[in-house]
Amino acid sequence: MVKAANSRGEAPGTPPRTRILVVGGGYVGLYTALRLQRKLRAGEAEVTVVSAEPYMTYQPFLPEAAAGSISPRHVVVPLRRVLGTCRIVIGEAQRIDHAKRTATVATLATEDEGTGPLEIEYDELVLAPGSVSRTLPVPGLADYAIGFKTVEEAIGLRNHVIEQMDIASSTRDHALRDAALTFVFVGGGYAGVEALGELEDMARYAARYYHNIKPEDMKWVLVEASDHILPEVGPELGVYTVRELRRRNIDVRLETRLDSCENRIAVLSDGARFPTRTVVWTAGVKPHPVLAASDLPRTERGRLVCTAFLTVDGVEHAWAAGDAAAVPDITAEEPGRECAPNAQHAVRQAKVLADNLVASLRGEPLTEYAHKYVGSVASLGLHKGVALLYGRKLKAYPAWLMHRAYHLSRVPTFNRKMRVLAEWTLSGLFKREIVSLGSLEHPRAEFELAAGHGHKFPPPPPAPNPPKDSQG
Repeated sequence: MVKAANSRGEAPGTPPRTRILVVGGGYVGLYTALRLQRKLRAGEAEVTVVSAEPYMTYQPFLPEAAAGSISPRHVVVPLRRVLGTCRIVIGEAQRIDHAKRTATVATLATEDEGTGPLEIEYDELVLAPGSVSRTLPVPGLADYAIGFKTVEEAIGLRNHVIEQMDIASSTRDHALRDAALTFVFVGGGYAGVEALGELEDMARYAARYYHNIKPEDMKWVLVEASDHILPEVGPELGVYTVRELRRRNIDVRLETRLDSCENRIAVLSDGARFPTRTVVWTAGVKPHPVLAASDLPRTERGRLVCTAFLTVDGVEHAWAAGDAAAVPDITAEEPGRECAPNAQHAVRQAKVLADNLVASLRGEPLTEYAHKYVGSVASLGLHKGVALLYGRKLKAYPAWLMHRAYHLSRVPTFNRKMRVLAEWTLSGLFKREIVSLGSLEHPRAEFELAAGHGHKFPPPPPAPNPPKDSQG
């Protein structure tokens, strides 16, 4: 185990600066650190941010990135550029020992160093690691499915869909063609419905450039275990969404589960079988594993037990918000209700958390987090969507426009807002890009072939034997 170097460097006789450790570079991690660096006085504290990636991903834009409406670079916010006065450590937090005020972090250099993970000491802890995909023991899921939580998965899925269309266009095997043009999405929440809606819309557009593929040749299936989809927008808009998807020839199967996807065959609980080369798993999330590797109190579902002040209940100098935190909703009519783990709460909680942390350092009173749920917006493809805002229901184009306006206002930094707005403007003036860049996932493949480690083309047939000389 290697201890992080003491970066305080105070002159003799000066009080030591408070060491604040922020675990996570998502919504809460970024916004908390951003607000801390704005509100802390010079020399008052030093902030260290531990993140598995050097950027924050604005996940509501992942479906549009997958559909090609937004460049992947513009749905992420580089931490080092935005958090200029913070220390950024790219690595995975493996364990939190709050009693000793230490966090164990495996960095990118840990394996090469051979000296074990990094141990970072702190005085104040902000736990915001977010969540990870919640999977079930479905046979074949780990071998063939793909998630939809990261920008890499979104772009990989876009490349994969276009590649399947290329396979279907060139194959002479009817079974292979049908499997390549069958796309199964599991999970009827935001991620599943928006990803399906945007990619189906993109594939429908791309089909016009294939001489032997029509939109009706493709089969899109949405599998949801409950009896409704998009519960956040209410039952009426949920029913409308099902009707809208089915009008687009999308097979929506409610109260149905994925039982298996072994051998590239999706087997559903209602007995249906779909040979497919694409299974997208968006059936929920669970708290990050680092919470279980800490000595902090957790709920039955694995989230941290928090107060309305965004402190960890019963623990000093520990704070949490977002997906990792079970924060009581003091605006709810029913007692004991918790804030939903979504971006709307996470962004607002981060600001209150940072303000309370600064207030605690200065001996000032803390403020409770109180935010009444505004509503939800969801995109179903280009010019299509649903929205429930302040009790008002919107559908189709107005909802899609509200979806874009709301998320444009929420994406961090003015730089990113302008880049996204510019791309939307250009995409309205020019045609969609339908290029698959699947080779990005294996950038050394071409060089390995050139170096003699493989054969891209079959060997030429042997030359015919020359005719024998009749004389000899």
